[in-house]
Amino acid sequence: MPSPGRTGIHGINCIHEPQTDRRNFTDLPLKQKLEIAVGMKQGQKKVEAAVAKAGKVINGWNASGLFGDKEHYNRDWLSRAAAAQGGIYGNSPAEAMYPFGRSDATGKPLDGRHRYTITFPQGQLPPVNAFWSITMYDGKTQLLIKNPIDRYLINSPMLPDMKKNADGSLTLYIQHEPPGAERESIWLPAPAGSMYLVMRLYWPKETPPSILPPGQGTWQPPGVVAASH
Repeated sequence: MPSPGRTGIHGINCIHEPQTDRRNFTDLPLKQKLEIAVGMKQGQKKVEAAVAKAGKVINGWNASGLFGDKEHYNRDWLSRAAAAQGGIYGNSPAEAMYPFGRSDATGKPLDGRHRYTITFPQGQLPPVNAFWSITMYDGKTQLLIKNPIDRYLINSPMLPDMKKNADGSLTLYIQHEPPGAERESIWLPAPAGSMYLVMRLYWPKETPPSILPPGQGTWQPPGVVAASH
C-alpha cells in the first residue's frame, strides 16, 4: 500500500525505497517464491473476508460505508484493500451507497439456474436525490452479462417504460431466460450460474426514508425472492 504523505506525480502517493538489494521475483530461490505466494494467498483471503464482513446484511443485501478518503481509513489498510476489492473508486456514503447482494432473502447464494424477483412497494423506491440503479454481474468473472437485449442494469431513468403492478408496486424479474414480452421492460438478464447484484444509490437522501447511516437507515432494500415455480 502507498505510504501517506509522500506525494508523486499528479498527487499519486509513492514509496521511495533505497535502490539496494532489489531483485526480480524470477531470480529468487524457489523457497522464497513459495513463501511469497503463500503470503499473497493468505493476504487475499483476509481481504475477501473483510469484504464479506463489511457493513450490515439487510434482506440479503450488504450495506456498508466502506468507501471514503484518507481520513476515513486512517491507516486501516485492510479496510482500504477491502474497498478496492469490493469496488475501486467508490464514493463516500453521502455521495453514493452500494448495497451488494450475493444471496437471496433467505440467505441462499444467488444462482442463475433459478428465477428471482425484487419488489419495491408503492412509494418505496430507493430514496435518492439523483438516481439509482441495479446492475448484474457474473459471480466468477465479476463482469457484465452478455444477453439478447443488451441490458446490464435497470435504473430510475427507465421507470416511465416499466410496467407496474396493480397496487402501484414495481416487480423486477431476475432470471436467465426471458420472462415474456409483457415483462421485458422489467427483466434484468442473469447468467446461467453464479451471479451477484449491486444496487447504487447516488446522492442518497438524508431525511427519512433514507438508507443513511449505512446499514441503520429507515429505508431497507427489498430482498431478492426465489420464484416458487
